[in-house]
Amino acid sequence: MAGNILIMVLVVADQHLHTPMYFFLGNLSCLETCYTYAILPRMLASLLTGNRTISVTGCIVQLYFFGFLVCAECYLLAVMSYDHYLAICKLLRYAALMNGRLCFQLAAGSWLSAVLPISIITIFISPSTFCGPNQIDHFFCDFTSVIKLSCSDTRLIQLLAFILSSVDILPPFLLTVTSYVHIITTVLTIPSTTGRQKAFSICSSHLIVVTNFYGTLMIVYILPKHNLLGDLHKQRGQAGPEKNCQEIFWLSEEFRDAKLIYLG
Repeated sequence: MAGNILIMVLVVADQHLHTPMYFFLGNLSCLETCYTYAILPRMLASLLTGNRTISVTGCIVQLYFFGFLVCAECYLLAVMSYDHYLAICKLLRYAALMNGRLCFQLAAGSWLSAVLPISIITIFISPSTFCGPNQIDHFFCDFTSVIKLSCSDTRLIQLLAFILSSVDILPPFLLTVTSYVHIITTVLTIPSTTGRQKAFSICSSHLIVVTNFYGTLMIVYILPKHNLLGDLHKQRGQAGPEKNCQEIFWLSEEFRDAKLIYLG
C-alpha cells in the first residue's frame, strides 16, 4: 500500500509525470490502494482479536467493493494498452489524440463501467439464504466463495455472474490484444535496434501485468470450477494486486528521475 501511495504522490507532485501514461498509472495505483482497504481491515481485525466472524451484510459489502474494483481494473488496463498503442503507432498525432479531456473521460468511464455489473450481482445475491457451516474458503468475501454457502437456488445467479463476467472481461481483453498486435507489428518495422528496445520497454511491464491479471480472471471466473482454480484465486489475493501498478512504475525512466529528485 505504501508503494502505491508513493506513486500517487509522485505523479501529483512531479510535473515530468503529468502525462497520460502516468495519469492512468495514478488511477491504477488509487484503485489498488482501494483493494487494500476493501480486504485488509477485516483481515487484520480477525488476526488481532481472533474473531473471524463477519456479518452477512458486511460480507456482501466487501464482495461488492472487491467486485467493483476488479471490473474497474479490467477497463483501466485496457485503456492503458490503448494509450500505449497511440504512443507507439500514432506517435505524431499522440498529443492531439490523447488530450486531457479524453484522458479524464477514459479514466472516469473505467470507474463508472464497473458500477452496473457488480450492482446487479449484489442485488441478486443479497436475498439468498445462507446455511451449513458458514465457513468461507477464503480470507475475504469473494463471489465464488460466498455462493457456495447459499441454500437458495443459485443457478440463475451463477448464470448471470458468468454472463456479466464474460462481458466485463472479454471486451477489454480483446481491446488489449488488438492494441498489442498493432504495437508489436509497428515495433518490428522500426529499423534501429535502439528504437525497438525503447518501444518495447514502454509496454513490456504493462503487458506482463495484463497477462497475469486477465489470465487469472478468466481461469477463476469463466472456466469451469475446480479446486486448483480456487487455489490460484487465493494465491492471487495473497500476492496482492498492488504489485501490478508497481511493476509498471518502478521500471520507468521518469520514475527513476523523480526518485532522484524526491528521495535522493
